[in-house]
Amino acid sequence: MKVKVLFIMFLWLGGMATSSAASLQLSLTLPSKAGEYHNPYVAVWLEDSSGKSVRTLVLWRERAKWLKDIRRWWRKVGRKDSELVDSITSATRAAGRYQLDFNALDDDKDPLAAGDYVLNVEVVRENGGRGIIKQKFTLNGADQTFTLAANSEMAKSMFTIKGSL
Repeated sequence: MKVKVLFIMFLWLGGMATSSAASLQLSLTLPSKAGEYHNPYVAVWLEDSSGKSVRTLVLWRERAKWLKDIRRWWRKVGRKDSELVDSITSATRAAGRYQLDFNALDDDKDPLAAGDYVLNVEVVRENGGRGIIKQKFTLNGADQTFTLAANSEMAKSMFTIKGSL
């Protein structure tokens, strides 16, 4: 009996170790703008090395009819999967710094495999501009930090991977 309990605990703990996904952290900064300012629509997603979207992390929007203005994300993901859009959408955010934390899982909640990926951040504003950042990274179990350069719609931001695979 004692051996059975130990064996079951071993299997359970072993399963926990192999199923833990890396941790992804995005410190996203949306700058304030002078004049007429509308909160931006933001999409953040991951693509694999073939360019296929594997996970939408963030979708901040106000009205569904404007989703197509987040052009790159809309073409890759949005127009193909309305159920996903409904499940991840949240309200737009005002200018400021946002700390966003995620597990490295795909849209089906399975851990991402080791390999090469691209983090995409698309920020679009009504009566404003469009900013897109792409950051290549490799999931390999190592901790990594990337500085995302500022553009017209996003201030300098940080992307960190805390890496268990």
